[in-house]
Amino acid sequence: MAEKVTPREKRKARIRKKLSGTAERPRLTVYRSLNHIYAQLVDDVAGTTIAFAGTTSKALREAVKEDDKTAAAKKVGTTVARMALDKGVTHVVFDRNGFDYHGRVAAVAEAAREAGLKF
Repeated sequence: MAEKVTPREKRKARIRKKLSGTAERPRLTVYRSLNHIYAQLVDDVAGTTIAFAGTTSKALREAVKEDDKTAAAKKVGTTVARMALDKGVTHVVFDRNGFDYHGRVAAVAEAAREAGLKF
């Protein structure tokens, strides 16, 4: 018996039909769980991850321990943008991964823009 496809997964598939990351303009994808948030830059042509940051990663684990979820999301966005700029990436395509562009997902995007990434 097949499992049901959630509405978020339907939105994700609809978005991913239109978006694709390249080496020059990778896809900045965001995943939001109940307690954590993750962001990564993906080159879909080569099938590789260029940069990754999340509230569980070593670089941020201690820095976000006392923060609320939105403040932690801002730190994730700043960190992934800094990593991207270090690797020479300035332009990205934003993939909200089926989540509403609101709250923590928007905080990651705004922090990445403020850190220097162009969407």
